[in-house]
Order: sequence, then structure tokens, then C-alpha cells
Amino acid sequence: MSLPSRSSARRFQFILIKPSHYDDDGYVIRWWRAMIPSNSLAALYGIAADCAEREVLGPGVGVDIKVIDETNTRVNIPELLSLLARNGNFGMVGLIGVQSNQYPRALDIARPFRAASIPVSMGGFHVSGCLSMLDGKAVELDACREMGISMFAGEAEGRLDKVLQDAAYGQLEPVYNFMNDLPGIGGTPVPFLRKENIQHTLGLSSSFDAGRGCPYQCSFCTIINVQGRKSRFRSADDIEKLVRMNWAQGIHKFFITDDNFARNRDWEAIFDRLIELREKDGIPLGLMIQVDTLCHKIPNFIEKSKRAGVTRVFIGLENVNPDNLTAAKKNQNKITEYRKMLLAWKAQGIMTLAGYILGFPADTPESIRRDIQIIQHELPLDVIEFFVLTPLPGSEDHQTLWRKGVEMDGDLNTYDVEHVCTAHDKMSREEWETVYREAWSLYYSPEHVKTLLRRAVATGVPLASLVKVLVSFATTVPLENVHPLQSGLLRLKHPSELRPGLKPVHPMLFWPRFAWETFSKHMKLAGVILKMSYAAFKIARDPASKTYMDQALTPVEDNEEERLELFTKTSGGTAAVTHVRKIAKLTHAAPAAE
Repeated sequence: MSLPSRSSARRFQFILIKPSHYDDDGYVIRWWRAMIPSNSLAALYGIAADCAEREVLGPGVGVDIKVIDETNTRVNIPELLSLLARNGNFGMVGLIGVQSNQYPRALDIARPFRAASIPVSMGGFHVSGCLSMLDGKAVELDACREMGISMFAGEAEGRLDKVLQDAAYGQLEPVYNFMNDLPGIGGTPVPFLRKENIQHTLGLSSSFDAGRGCPYQCSFCTIINVQGRKSRFRSADDIEKLVRMNWAQGIHKFFITDDNFARNRDWEAIFDRLIELREKDGIPLGLMIQVDTLCHKIPNFIEKSKRAGVTRVFIGLENVNPDNLTAAKKNQNKITEYRKMLLAWKAQGIMTLAGYILGFPADTPESIRRDIQIIQHELPLDVIEFFVLTPLPGSEDHQTLWRKGVEMDGDLNTYDVEHVCTAHDKMSREEWETVYREAWSLYYSPEHVKTLLRRAVATGVPLASLVKVLVSFATTVPLENVHPLQSGLLRLKHPSELRPGLKPVHPMLFWPRFAWETFSKHMKLAGVILKMSYAAFKIARDPASKTYMDQALTPVEDNEEERLELFTKTSGGTAAVTHVRKIAKLTHAAPAAE
């Protein structure tokens, strides 16, 4: 069967859109320059470009690929409909990497395209997680069916050909479910975006996944139920290929999105290749990776990270109370290893960022404030990213609550790990929300920021880079009321991006109000930048800063478990120390017994 004959002037329009989501006022969160590049878009563009090159729609049938990341680019629906109309509506819209909090916005984007009979397909963690963990109709999936949106669950490597062909024939299926057949990714088209798309991110950075899947069983995580517990990897050749493709267009900074790069069995081969590209080919790589709290036990891992170009590392710390970690099935995190691990990164002058979740069963406002103080005084962390424990669709936590019929917030837009979505046994909703916002101001207090700057000078962490990150994390929540990972430079709004059902503001009021909000926020931001930059300047010029020492930077000592609050303030901390000592005693006694 062949495609219907078509004019040579008419080409298949494949429009890839990564939706943003709505803020508390109902406007799409969009920036002139967004912070985080979208790996979902990069992965899909790479696969789609390969499909176009292979002419999967038939000899001579061209495919034009348009990429839109709504966090930094306005989705101009009339313009896109006009583009499709000029090509006889020969094309489709792909809503890419849709998370639960982006699902309402994705449906709103899809609606006018479906009204014009344009094929629309939606994939990402929400669709995949719901089809994997629930009954296939839960959590508003029927909205896709009613609108005629094709749902894609799983990963697109080796599967996109058929979807494009079905769309071209007008035979797009209601559901493509590959959750039980996750593909290998070695040797497949590598993630890639053109510079014209990447230039809308801060720092001109792109992203790629060197592997997918995670063997751990954290109950709040969706990755293990979407990408699976069996790890799959790209080869060092794959990584070199994508680095060279990007370097050819002047891109050399990357966020490696693997949930835990330290568990990639080929990490050393990949790092060795990246080291070669840096040291022999002169490509000035700058990398951010994500790892677990035991990565320092892998011989040479941290040292080779430095040589490969890692400048920032994100660590899934999650909590300092072992009781909370156990409740979340995060038993791989050992608080007795936290200081050793963080000091190992500090020894290489690499900036450390950690995720920290608020709302585990043992948490109270008082315990959260106490734990933040312990972290400030005893752990050599640079940056903390606070999150609200959220029962994300696709996670075990959500599945458990859903099966029990426990009430959860009905608006998926709030499932962004910064809004409270369900009840807590020890905190009211108001207390939980209040302490979440308070956590940012507590950790990024002016005094602690100065401490972080002193530690940076003492350990060789680039001061200018740290100041940039600290400014963002200290100001985004109070000024913009969004999480720093959703932030960027210069917030943009448009009246057309108001959530349906909300009362629109007259343009004569909207634009002056928006201009004043922008001006006032940036005046406050400028004040923070000036104060922090001045503090950094003074600290950098102070000779004493190079030899600065505090409890957090103090090398690990044999008896610190008896005096540090990290180990003494919770029953779980005391139990963790007792367990480690018991294991050490048994291990030490084993040879004598023989």
C-alpha cells in the first residue's frame, strides 16, 4: 500500500510541542530564557529526523519537523493551523513528554487542532504512568479518548515510523501501548536539537540520556514504572556522536538526564570518551549529572567526573531522617554516608545540588525546620531544591491512595511537586504549604548564603557560577511563586495563554499590570544580585576564606556519630548509627573467627 499521490509542494508537517503548565493565576509559565532544556524534545527530534531521512512516508515524501518548548516559546495556535492548512492539513501534532501537571495544558493545546481534524498524539509520563499503574481510564485519560487524541505509552525508538505512517493515512490508533516492550537505546538515533531551539535556554545548554531505567523502588517515583527497573544504555560511541553533532553548532554544555548516572554500567567508558574529547579534541564540555548517595564508593567515579567536565551534580538526598527514607522505600540512602559523599565532591571543586522532599510521614513543621538547620551546619551542600511529597500518577504512592479511595486534588495542574495534593497525618494543608515556602527562606538566609560562598572559596567551587544558582534558588519562589526548576530569565505572559474558564483581563489592564509586575520583581531581583555579588566579592578577596573551615567541611571523624545532630536528633538516625557499628563489628571480627 502506498501513500496517496500528493503535490510536491505539500510536505508532512510534524509539530512537536512540549507543553508548560499554568501558574496559580492561570497563565502559562513561559520565559524569555528557560532554565532546563527538554530531553524529551531532543530525543523525539532525533528519532523524527531519522524517520524523515529514511523517508518512512514513502519515496519523495518530505517531513518538516517543527519543535516548540512552551517553557520558552509561545505556542501560536493560529499560526500553526495556518501552516498546516497551507499543506492541506497533511501533518500531525505530537504533545511530547507530558507530565501530570502539564496534562491540562496539553489538552487545551490539542483542542483547536482536533477541532480542525488535525491528528494529535500525546505521550509522556502521565499517559505512560497511568496506563502502567492504573486501569487505563483513571486520572482523566478519557479526555483524550473523547477528543480523539491518540495516546502513546512507552518510548518511541523503533515505533515512531508506524505512528507517522498511520497519521499520514488518517488511521491514527487511539492507543499505542508499549509499556511491556521497552526498547534498547544503544545505536538508536541520539537526542539532538538545533541551536535555534537550544538558544532559548539559560547557558545555551542541551541534554541527553545516557541510560534509562532504575533498579531502586522509591515509592514516590514514576521513573521506575515508566522507564522500568531494568537499565538500558547508550554506548560511548553514541555519546561521542551526539557531542560532536552539538559541538558542530557550538553547543558544549549538557544536562545528562539519567536518574542515576552512577548506576550506568558503562559510566567509565562514557567518561573516558568524554575525557578524550575534552583533553585531546579540545571540546570544552560542561556537564551536570544526577547520582545517588553511594556514588563515592565507586572507585574513580568522582575523579573521572571532574575530568569529563562535570561542574554540577544533583544528588537525590531526599531527607536526613532514616524513618522517612524507609517509609519511601529509599533504603539505599544511608545518612551515615552523606558527609563522606559530599566531601568527596567538594574535594573536586564540583557544585553539589540536592533534592529534599517535605511531607514524609514523620515530618512536622518543627522537624522540618530542625532538619534544615542540621543540614546547614553539618552537611557541605551548596544548593537544596525543596519539593512537596506528591502522589504523582504513575507512582506507587498514587496507586496506593487511588486503590484505597483516599482523596487527592482533582486538578492535575497542581501535581508539580510544589503544591499539596493530599492530606498528611501530622500537618494540615496550610501548615504543609507554609513550611514549604518557609524552607526556601530558611535555607537561603543571607547569613547561610555567605557561609556557602565561604565554603565555595575554600573548596574551589567556581564562585560566579554558585552566585548565579543561589540567586535563582533564593528568589524564584518569593518573587515568581514557582519552583526554581520551572524558572528562567524574564517571565513572559500573553492574554491568549490564560487557562480556559477563567475570566480574562482586558488588554488595557493586562499589559500595564504585567509591565509593573515585571519592573517591580526585577528591581527586587537586582537588589538581591547586588547584595550577593558584593558579599561574594568581599569573601573572595579575604585571605582567610581560602582556609575557611566549619563543621560541615571538617573531615569525617571516628566519633562524630556521638555528637552530630544528624545522628542524634532522630530515632532513625540513632538506629542507623547502631546498625553501621554492628555491621562493622561483625565484619571486623570475621577474620579472627576463622
